[in-house]
Amino acid sequence: MQLPSDPMMLLSTVNMKLRDFYSSLDEFCEDMDIDKDELCRKLQDAGFEYNAEQNKFW
Repeated sequence: MQLPSDPMMLLSTVNMKLRDFYSSLDEFCEDMDIDKDELCRKLQDAGFEYNAEQNKFW
């Protein structure tokens, strides 16, 4: 899956996938063949961080 490059669209897409289909960021990244560190860096650069307890970026 090609993820959006726009940070807000990326945030929205990832959080929707986490909410609707995956119980963890690790599960999402593994299933979608996405580099977790790169994804977290992109979202962190935009001011967001992952909250494992809530399974979302904010």
